[in-house]
Order: sequence, then C-alpha cells, then structure tokens
Amino acid sequence: MNKNVYSVSQVNSYIKNMFAQDFMMNRIYVKGEVSNCKYHPTGHTYFTLKDAGGAIQAVLFSRDRKGLGFPMKNGDNVVVLGTIAVYERDGKYQLYAKEILLDGAGLLYQRFEALKRELEEMGMFAKEYKQPIPKYAQKVGIVTASTGAAIRDIQNIASRRNPYVQLILYPALVQGEGAAASIVEGITALDDYGVDVMIVGRGGGSMEDLWAFNEEAVARAIFECRTPVISAVGHETDVTISDFVADLRAPTPSAAAELAVYDVKELQEQLMGYGVSLNQTMSRCIATYRERVKHKKEQISFFTPENRIRDRRQRWGDLQMQLSDVMEQKLFMLRHRMELCAGGLEGASPLQKLSQGYAFVADETGRAVRDAAALKTGDLLQIHFLQGQAKVQVQEITMEDCLKKEEPYAGGSPGEDAGGAVGGN
Repeated sequence: MNKNVYSVSQVNSYIKNMFAQDFMMNRIYVKGEVSNCKYHPTGHTYFTLKDAGGAIQAVLFSRDRKGLGFPMKNGDNVVVLGTIAVYERDGKYQLYAKEILLDGAGLLYQRFEALKRELEEMGMFAKEYKQPIPKYAQKVGIVTASTGAAIRDIQNIASRRNPYVQLILYPALVQGEGAAASIVEGITALDDYGVDVMIVGRGGGSMEDLWAFNEEAVARAIFECRTPVISAVGHETDVTISDFVADLRAPTPSAAAELAVYDVKELQEQLMGYGVSLNQTMSRCIATYRERVKHKKEQISFFTPENRIRDRRQRWGDLQMQLSDVMEQKLFMLRHRMELCAGGLEGASPLQKLSQGYAFVADETGRAVRDAAALKTGDLLQIHFLQGQAKVQVQEITMEDCLKKEEPYAGGSPGEDAGGAVGGN
C-alpha cells in the first residue's frame, strides 16, 4: 500500500494553508452579480457572487457589517474586497468579504477612500495647515467653468453682498479628460496673480462628474497654494478630496460666495452702530467733563481773595458776636453776684440798723453792752443814735426779753456786729 495517503482533514488543511500563503488571495477585489442573498439572524450575510462564466460562495460576517454601506439585494453588481480561504469542514473555498461596494461608483469610491487615507496620513488635512479666510477680501479668484451655473451664482451673490469686490475668473475644465490639469493651472495662475481668497469648485453632478476634484494633483495644488482656498464642489451632500485639503469647505458655490465676500450692508450697519455708540459715549464724556469744569470753577471762585476776605470777615463777625454774648453773660453774672453782695453788706451795716430806730449802747470805756446782766444800778452808759449820742445812768435793770415783742430782723440778729443796741420808735 502507498504510504503517501492523507486524510480528508489533512488535505483540506493543506489546501487552506496554500490559500493563506498566497498574497493575492488574502486581499482581492472580486466583482460580480449578487444572488441567493440571505441576511442571517446572527448578523452574517450569505450570498453568491456570479458572472456569465461562474460563481463563488461569499459571506460577510457581522463583525464586518460596517463594510456594507447600502442594502445589498439580488441582482446588484458589486465589487467585493475580501479574502479567499478554505472552509476545512466542508472542503469548500469561499470569499470572506470585508467591504462591499456597488460596481462602477464603487470602484471610484474605493479609489477615493484610498487617496483620502494616503493624504490624511501625509498630514494634508491637518488643521495647523489651514489658512484663515480674510474677512474683507477685495479680489476674489474663481476656478470653475465659465459657462456653468456655479459662476453665475457666485456673481449674483457677490454683486448683492458687495459690488466693490473684484471677481477674477480662470475658466477651467471641471469635468472629463484634462479637467484635473486645467484646475491645477487655474489655482497656480490665480495664486501667482495675487488674489485675497480663491474659490475652487463647480456645480452638482455624479461622482464621475466630480472626480476631477478627487485627483491627487488637484489636492496637492490646493495644499501648496499660498492663497486661502474655499472648496465649493457639488451640492451639500457631495464630498471630495478637495474639501478636506482646502482651508475651508463650502457646501455649494453660492455658500462659498457668502463666505468669501463680506456683506457691505452689514458692515455699513455695523459702522453706523459704532457711530451712534461713539456719539453717545462722547456726549456722556462731554457732560461729565462739563460737570467737572463747573465744579472746579466753583471751587476756584470760592478760593478767590475776595471770597476768602469775605469768609474771614464773616468768621470774625461771628467770633465778635460770640465774644459779645460771652462778655455780656459774664457781666450779667458778675452784676448779679455784686448785687447779692451789696445786699448782704447793706443788711449788715450799723448805719442801716441805726436808721431803723436802733441805738448803740456802750459803757463808760466805750465797750459795747450786749447783756443787761452785766450792768448794775448807777452805771453810766453811752447811747449812740443815727444822729447824735447821749449819756445815761442805769436806774433799774429788768431781765425780760424785750426783743420778743419786735418783728424778726431779716438782715441778721439785732445788735450783731453793732454792739449793744436798743430799739427805737
């Protein structure tokens, strides 16, 4: 028996390894018509890819569903990117799909994605390379077809927003053979001419119609342009490589004109607003400074020599009045005290008592006699009256209190400081 006998599993494994070692089988594009398309509940998609000469089984696993960007159905012509490998259990080879694109546009889309990844890896989409769009552009360069709707839209919007802006058109081919080279020439020419901002674009169309703006030469021309570039290709939903490279993307040519041309009416209204605000501010400042000048003028007038002399005179007059009031009050108090003292002196005066009928009694030696008990019968006494004096002899001594019969004396005790005194009529 021949020793080179292999099991089915070994054969299938060997064939699988052969497919795995084949570089072309690991990444291959296969196009054909979809048939027997089935969406499994697990998320896997099973289908057959066929053409007039044959068929191949294919599967798209659920983990790769992001590679299918449309609802695939039987009869679709597609291009499938995937790997051809052997399923060991059944001994069948099949196409394991990673990405499925519609044929025609799908191939262009694949080229688009490949160039996009390449340019992005080179840093041509980086924000740090984006130039700012000038706000007040005076010369706007336009690279587009001279007969298309895009240039008419740009002209209409620019004339409405700012009729003073100069539009410089480079009539370029934007579709078909030689379009990419024509667009590159237009970008270079306007960049050398020296415009403030540049609009590069065209109106809407299919992906094939817009393909010139997906060419690497156009992308590099935009990236190397010293003038800020606004990309305006197709409609709002259309996206091209030029949009990623340009300094600013506009969804349509009309929108690009609005971004490139400043609205002069808005500027005029803004300037008018600034003028009104400036006038109001100046009016407030003038009013404030007038008040300050008025205040300073009043201060200066207050400190003039005339006002200072008048103020000093007023102060001196006030002080003189205060001094007069104080002096008058002082004199009043002194007069009052003097009157009290004079009254006291008058009440204590011996002459006052004598004028009231009292008399001063003294013995022979001239000493005052204040107590009748100090006398004896026969003593000689001297009695002094207000007018004149008399000498008398004591004949009788009576110890009765004669003062009880008389009214009290308001000025003091009778006879006080007046020696012995006797009452009179």
